Amino acid sequence: MELAAPLLLPLLLLLLPVAAVASGGGDLPAHPGYAHGGEEASCGVAEAELVPAPERREEFDGGRIVDISHYYREDMPAWESEAGSGEFLKLARSMRNGSDIANFSELRLTAHSGTHVDAPGHVFEHYYDAGFDVDTLDLAVLNGPALLVDVPRDKNITADVMASLRIPKGVRRVLFRTLNTDRKLMWKKEFDTSYVGFMKDGAQWLVDNTDIKLVGVDYLSVGAFEECIPAHLVFLEKREVILVEALNLEHVTPGIYTLHCLPLRLRGAEGSPARCILIK
Repeated sequence: MELAAPLLLPLLLLLLPVAAVASGGGDLPAHPGYAHGGEEASCGVAEAELVPAPERREEFDGGRIVDISHYYREDMPAWESEAGSGEFLKLARSMRNGSDIANFSELRLTAHSGTHVDAPGHVFEHYYDAGFDVDTLDLAVLNGPALLVDVPRDKNITADVMASLRIPKGVRRVLFRTLNTDRKLMWKKEFDTSYVGFMKDGAQWLVDNTDIKLVGVDYLSVGAFEECIPAHLVFLEKREVILVEALNLEHVTPGIYTLHCLPLRLRGAEGSPARCILIK
């Protein structure tokens, strides 16, 4: 039913949000609800009530979804940085300052920020030139049954550690939970070089002795700091292993899950942020 013209204007005025026009220009915070310093956000709701909980679980087809991605934030650790990731999201156009009829944010972050995947071009120049980017990664490997294992807490992942885990043949996707999760390293702003990761011999043992095609870890790099590049080279040399880094494995127990991990389709990029979930 069409509304008469005299009734239409008052109705529209009721539906439109009332917002004060901001004085001056410039970029605005990404979201006013995420204020800092303990200040109250709009509508008198405190900051702590608006920040989402780290754990997110939902029911799905009789199973439970566990989000194992870290949410992005300014104090999220970044590679070899003491200052964290910094501002990665800003509100370039805002309804609040009258510049537009919609909010419009801009995103700026590295391709290896937070929970992300590595493509072969990350450490091999000839693969980068040949176009083996994140858009070439096999979705059939990124999605399917996955095994979550606990790594001995006092060691990097060496060949001996890999042998001790006794991962059965035929397992194609393994998520390795380490001391990094216990230490909550992904919740600390400063990059920590003492994180647990694969040593070169551990990576080589996995490639030579298992059927694993997806390796997931709980900090920013699959390789331990002292052997970061050598471990990456082993994993990515034949383009058969996909690396998923900086997973949030706090709220899951060891066992078999269905993994879904989807990076962005960034043509030409050697890495990409990814959203990863487990279904039990």
